[in-house]
Amino acid sequence: MPAHRYVRRFDEIDNDDVPLVGGKNASIGEMYRQLADQGVRVPDGFAVTAAGYRHVLDAAGAWPALREAFEGLHHDDVADLATRAARARGIVHGAGLPDDLAAEVLAGYRRLEEEYGAGVSVAVRSSATAEDLPDASFAGQHDSFLNVSGEADLLEAVRQCFASVFTDRGVHYRHRHGYDQLQVGLSVGVMKMVRSDRAAAGVLFTLDTESGFRDVVFLTSSYGLGENVVKGAVDPDEFYVHKPTFETGHRTVLRRRLGGKAIRMVLDDRGAGSTTRDEDTPDADRARFSLTDTEVLALTGTALAIERHYGRPMDIEWAKDGLDGLIYIVQARPETVTAAASTTVMERFVVESHGPLLSTGRSVGARIATGRARVIRSAEQLADFRPGEVLVSETTTPDWEPVMKTAAAVVTDRGGRTCHAAIIAREQGVPAVVGTGDGSTAIPDGTMVTVSCAEGDAGRVYRDEAAYRVEEIDVGALLRPRTRIMVNLGNPGLAFKTSFLPNDGVGLARMEFVFTESVRVHPMAALHPELVTDATERAAVERLVAGHADGGAYVVERLSEGIATIAAAFHPKPVVVRMSDFKSNEYATLLGGASFEPVEDNPMIGFRGASRYAHPAYAEGFALECRAMKRVRDDMGLTNVVLMIPFVRRLAEADLVLATMAEHGLGRGTNGLEIYAMCEIPNNVILVDEFARRFDGLSIGSNDLTQLTLGVDRDSDLVAFDYDERDPGVKRMIELAVEGCRRNGIHSGLCGQAPSDYPDMAQFLVELGIDSMSLNPDSLVSTTRAVLDLEMRLARADEPVLPAPHPA
Repeated sequence: MPAHRYVRRFDEIDNDDVPLVGGKNASIGEMYRQLADQGVRVPDGFAVTAAGYRHVLDAAGAWPALREAFEGLHHDDVADLATRAARARGIVHGAGLPDDLAAEVLAGYRRLEEEYGAGVSVAVRSSATAEDLPDASFAGQHDSFLNVSGEADLLEAVRQCFASVFTDRGVHYRHRHGYDQLQVGLSVGVMKMVRSDRAAAGVLFTLDTESGFRDVVFLTSSYGLGENVVKGAVDPDEFYVHKPTFETGHRTVLRRRLGGKAIRMVLDDRGAGSTTRDEDTPDADRARFSLTDTEVLALTGTALAIERHYGRPMDIEWAKDGLDGLIYIVQARPETVTAAASTTVMERFVVESHGPLLSTGRSVGARIATGRARVIRSAEQLADFRPGEVLVSETTTPDWEPVMKTAAAVVTDRGGRTCHAAIIAREQGVPAVVGTGDGSTAIPDGTMVTVSCAEGDAGRVYRDEAAYRVEEIDVGALLRPRTRIMVNLGNPGLAFKTSFLPNDGVGLARMEFVFTESVRVHPMAALHPELVTDATERAAVERLVAGHADGGAYVVERLSEGIATIAAAFHPKPVVVRMSDFKSNEYATLLGGASFEPVEDNPMIGFRGASRYAHPAYAEGFALECRAMKRVRDDMGLTNVVLMIPFVRRLAEADLVLATMAEHGLGRGTNGLEIYAMCEIPNNVILVDEFARRFDGLSIGSNDLTQLTLGVDRDSDLVAFDYDERDPGVKRMIELAVEGCRRNGIHSGLCGQAPSDYPDMAQFLVELGIDSMSLNPDSLVSTTRAVLDLEMRLARADEPVLPAPHPA
């Protein structure tokens, strides 16, 4: 029997000690003992055991009074629950600390003083023995106290931690999850205080919290103490890092988003427990990221070490100390919601029509819900909330959980995707839109609304009930056909979720979608804002590119990270990225674009595609596109990206563009680069052998090929009756293109909508032996099944039904 009965140093505990010190402290001890040599830095400290908690109640004879306090508890009676919980807290706090327990706590503190200096400040944190277990996310139910210094204040903080086992939220949560109120013990962790109030803190997950995609680390960060990030009081910065390429030595951030970070929580440094306060974040700090890329990547390495050790996705809290400049891990627990979701049966929500947009924020959960909006501005109004309503508020706290679990959806003004509202919404399986900035004022109380989190990273709140459908897709046992079935995609925010659909990669990643959603500014306007004629637009361009070396650096960063997100989602499968294929009228809609684009009578067959790339009017813009794609492949390590040139009218044009790309470091074959061309102009078919010698593959754009073969403007409603992709002439063009590709040993594909809409068109392509079809996500599964059936009916049943190899 060790001399100390109720206190254990962190180097004396590990994951086997959950019954003794709770999940939080056991995990801290495990990392402190096992992972220090892998760069995981944990503040030193000790745990007051759950046996110490029971010793307090035993010594005071408090058990009968506690048992009586909870007899006949009804957890949905909020007033009754609050009364009983307050009574229980009073009983525990009034029990005091027995002398032997107090002596052990003070001995542990004095050891920390020897290590860190006299009067060292510590964080005193609760760790319930049912908390942080794999089957129940029990976080945030009990109290913690920060920057506690001195023996008397430490003992008082321990007493308050013990009493907090019976917070209202803790009692409710425990009751709902089937834990006996008196069987759950509480341990108290005491660790050196990390002064993140003078730096930054946040949360990271070793998967994407919305889709369950496991090949990324997702990190949030804001200035000050981490509590504001956890409870959703701030809109934090967000970062993604791709695990597979990180592990192969490519140290780059995959994607980032600058959060508002309007406030930061700091310590007052005035006595017991150093109360906290929120202060406005200086504008200069709000305008920059709260972590450097070097720090994000260091945290990624730490997170991967923790995940490897635990063997499962993890939810990790970190804090940067503003005094020593070091980053510490202060908590790690298994991620309990997204990791458990099925990846074989998928639900897909699709908005078909909707009312006016009321508010936009960050989406949590890829679902849609409708209900009457209930705007809650204070906890006192929670009694007015009715089940099935949409909870709208500035933010939420753990005390609101009994109401949140009855909501159809949640909308908050503040918070990121790792805040309290987001965590509870995921756990309950309801959509949430967080960080709207204006939801509680823009959404009228009592209005019927639709909350949509099914449209990518942006969550939207629409007035009235939207029309939408839900598709249930069983992808678990679907075989792969010999014809590769690829997906069309342009929105990086949908990439992780879409990657779970059965696919052989991305056959068409539309760069122009990334320009619209992520870059927003015309490349030439970013480079030359002084030439933007509209003063308001010029100011908007300058605001967007601020914080970057120049406008070009801004475009390269935003474009490369958008494309890289799609490439990472499907890695190592091929992702065919089409260089920008806006028409001049579409380019003009980008910020500042009207100052650089011509006005054309028929832009559909005007200044578009390859003709732009080496033209003086856009050569600098194309150079930025090339810089971005070189960064994706070379710096970020996503060599599964295949580049594709659209609308190549002539052989000389193809040669000029390929030479220009080579000048920008994107030569065919460099670092394994493949370059495709769109086959969408009759000349591409007529001269298919010559085009095939210049490219590694041709992807038939059936929309434009139909337009130009039949002479039908596909934007014109008047002649729509003449537009038919199944016309014999169009099909003959496709047949000649596929035959030409096969004859020259290059890849043949089709990325139009025809095989999705017309089963006979899919059969025609399979009969031709086309290498791949690329389809929109909504038709991916049905077309895959149809192609499998067709292949078998075409006497291929005797051949193995295996995935076709990726292009060499």
